[in-house]
Amino acid sequence: MSFTPQFLDELRSRVGLASIVGRRVRLTRRGREHTGLCPFHKEKTPSFHVVEDKGFYHCFGCGAHGDAIGFLMQTGNLSFPEAVEQLAAEAGMEVPKETPQERARAERQSTLTQAMEAAAVFFAETLFRPAGAAGLAYLRGRGLDDAAIRRFRLGFAPESRDALKRALGGGAFPEALLIEGGLLRKPEDGRDVFDYFRNRVIFPIGDRSGRVIAFGGRIIGEGQPKYLNSPESPIFHKGRTLYGWAAARAAAARTAPPSAIVTEGYMDVIALHRAGFETAVAPLGTALTEEQIEEVWKLAPEPVLCFDGDAAGMRAAVRGLLRALPLLKPGYSLRFATLPQGEDPDSLTLRQGPDAMRAVLDGARPMAEMLWSLEWAAAGGGSGGPATPERRAAFEHRLEERVRTIADRTVQEHYRRFMRERLYQTFRPQRAAFRGAGGAAGRPSRPGFAGRSGGAHGRPGWLPAVLPAVTRPDPEAVSRRRQQEILFAAVLNHPNLIEHFVEDLAALELSAPDLDRLRAEILNTAAGRSDLDAAALRVHLTDRGLSEIVDAILSRQVDDHAAFARPGVDAEEVRRGWMHTLTWLYAPQRQLELNQAERDLADDMTEEKLARLMLLQKQRLDGTSEEPLE
Repeated sequence: MSFTPQFLDELRSRVGLASIVGRRVRLTRRGREHTGLCPFHKEKTPSFHVVEDKGFYHCFGCGAHGDAIGFLMQTGNLSFPEAVEQLAAEAGMEVPKETPQERARAERQSTLTQAMEAAAVFFAETLFRPAGAAGLAYLRGRGLDDAAIRRFRLGFAPESRDALKRALGGGAFPEALLIEGGLLRKPEDGRDVFDYFRNRVIFPIGDRSGRVIAFGGRIIGEGQPKYLNSPESPIFHKGRTLYGWAAARAAAARTAPPSAIVTEGYMDVIALHRAGFETAVAPLGTALTEEQIEEVWKLAPEPVLCFDGDAAGMRAAVRGLLRALPLLKPGYSLRFATLPQGEDPDSLTLRQGPDAMRAVLDGARPMAEMLWSLEWAAAGGGSGGPATPERRAAFEHRLEERVRTIADRTVQEHYRRFMRERLYQTFRPQRAAFRGAGGAAGRPSRPGFAGRSGGAHGRPGWLPAVLPAVTRPDPEAVSRRRQQEILFAAVLNHPNLIEHFVEDLAALELSAPDLDRLRAEILNTAAGRSDLDAAALRVHLTDRGLSEIVDAILSRQVDDHAAFARPGVDAEEVRRGWMHTLTWLYAPQRQLELNQAERDLADDMTEEKLARLMLLQKQRLDGTSEEPLE
């Protein structure tokens, strides 16, 4: 059975080599590699290395070398087709059936790849001939020397209807195949077939392995379109391919920590590579697609989108952000770098050098910040933001709608918490912040999904909404209710500390609607007043119909259980009591996370899952006593 190179490349990119090898070898991560005792010969000192980014393993002791397919063949005594079928099943890929038609298609794709390589050679040679003088002058005018031109295999398509057709003629490549590959074009009116690229500087486009699969061409002089790409073909899919792919992949394997840059055009990629930013890639004249985002994540978990500083560049960045939102997963996101107005990576590195570009990249903003800025601008922008309650509500609603598109629930909850806290910080009056001993240090680590996904009846969830009552008449529920009331007592008696406690209060999981309503009113009141004291807060809450729950919280029954929450207590003592109570409240959920992490590690022993378990164990050990305050 034979498999196309494209299928095997896709298969290798989908499976994690370290996870495959880790089933038989105890691996330890060291930088960008994993090491362990070689499974193919006896040794006491690890000499077996797994290089995940490059997709191979190598033993410096016995010389064993291969990829995921080879590892399964050697360790499982499998044939090549059997190993491929096993990996494909794990990756969720359908193995192409070996039929006469499949074999013919594989041979046709192989021949088409050879034709692309022959065309690349023809274009490169033409560039340095008299017919390519205009193209060579253009490239040199853009600051490229001959070494750079040859490094990126740039070429030129002459002003001729059949120059490439004649160069690739002679029977090696059938005319129909060259048409299918987009090298020639057949007019619908029956005229002779002619060259697809004419009078254009040529940029070869490669696959993950660097094989030429398509071309991009920039016209010399006037004419439209300015840039022309090969049409899609059996070996070229525009929405999955990135310019500079293979070179960036090789550079990412040498870079620690891993990095990647997404820019707009061919010349930008070339300029960045020449300036030392060799993990730069670019989509092919269209907005970044979901498939391309997944490919860039294979280079680095947080690539930087660096588009031109004009309106078109900003639109491209926004489209990339909105397409990436549903795809976000723990540890994988995008960052956004803004170039100076009128500059692109090519012009900036040429005029000001690599340091200027590095400054731009270092200033890249996280995706959550970019989303906030996008919706802030849509709401009217400016220093004050939305001026009326109605506009603020609309702004809040748009943020919620964007966040809801994130498929991963953990990431979605963290985005929701970020936006909720940002809303509070933005619309509250300025006042002096509390600075207790240790500041914010010592804040207990809440479970990753602590926070609320939204209010009842579809209401946005930045500020709490009234939820249906949940009755849990058991001792644990009663105890949790008491600890929550203690936290509210601390806030009611010490409203000057709300600034310090607001993040914890907003994220607190509450099952009782009366406490949920009280929290919403406290947060809204604190955001609008900077002179709040305990008496004024209680009067306001009473006016809002909350006197019954306030009286219950400030009763002797609650007061007796937590001395730290009483009036007149030192601020630092209040802070310590608050942290202790939160630690107790989050302990059951943290134990659930710890149990799940242990099960995950038992199912699949990977470095990432081991690190997750160790982090949760450390968080538990670092926490204070898990007994409630009495």
